[in-house]
Amino acid sequence: MAATSTLPHRKLGNDGPQVSAIGLGCMSLSGVYGANDDAATPDFIRAAIDKGINFLDSADLYGFGHNEELLGRSLKGLRDKVVIATKFGQVKTATGMGVDGRPAYVQQACEASLKRLGIETIDLYYQHRVDPNVPIEETVGAMARLVEQGKVRHLCLCEARPETIRRAHKVHRLAAVQTEYSLLYRSEAEETLDATRALGIAFVAYSPLGRGFLTGQIQSQADIAGDRRGDHPRFAGDNFARNRDLVGQIVAIARTKTCTPAQLVLAWLLAQGQDIVPIPGTKQLTRLDENIGALAVTLSPTELAQISAAIPPGAAAGERYPAGAMKAVCL
Repeated sequence: MAATSTLPHRKLGNDGPQVSAIGLGCMSLSGVYGANDDAATPDFIRAAIDKGINFLDSADLYGFGHNEELLGRSLKGLRDKVVIATKFGQVKTATGMGVDGRPAYVQQACEASLKRLGIETIDLYYQHRVDPNVPIEETVGAMARLVEQGKVRHLCLCEARPETIRRAHKVHRLAAVQTEYSLLYRSEAEETLDATRALGIAFVAYSPLGRGFLTGQIQSQADIAGDRRGDHPRFAGDNFARNRDLVGQIVAIARTKTCTPAQLVLAWLLAQGQDIVPIPGTKQLTRLDENIGALAVTLSPTELAQISAAIPPGAAAGERYPAGAMKAVCL
């Protein structure tokens, strides 16, 4: 294995781990955005580690266990080189998908994830979605017992609203909160950031490239044919054209900076604070290199203001998820 490159690092929370300033979202390794080559994944993961990425984000939902199993196989002999995050709580039901935050399920889900990952301790354990039928204090209390048992190092939440974050943090210190955050999704994310920042909790930004929209590579709905983005309102009908026009302004600014649009928007996000760690997802080495290249892009205060003004909060057209999924976020 080649020597690992050094990237800038950021700390997750007051007592959490140091992680590469850009992490790797692993969801796409389980066929969410087109088919994946499982046989090629170990080499891809090793290459990411060689390039300095040490923060890998998975979930038991991704491929319903497939993602964790694949990650476990890919990390044989490399456990000490990575910070592993995974999530629990989204479950299949008779009518589709649901959320389970019951204490008994917390224990069950963690033990299943540990087995699939082939590790003894999960570095960051997230409740993937807040269960509206179980007080957050009960769920986080059960998660805290996992820390006492040595099965989890740090606790985190996903898609939790500020009041839920504050209640959870009183039960057990949170290292991070993960929420979608990009130029296309700002208003609620920045409200969450105000809450995490006040408590010394890191903000892990998923979909920082707007599910690919902000790369400037998606010009027609044919570019997303066959994957789940076709069900997302921001990629549908008139919303698509409106959002593509917004992204066009980012493409123009990136051209003047001689960087790619993806690098520009990641650099903008990184510049919002040292407590923010974006985790763009990809399964392509060229995209991985492009994302890492964002760390070399410097933006002046004037440029940051110009980028912010190009897609101001609330400018994006359409919700970020289909109606059913929107009911499970910001709880």
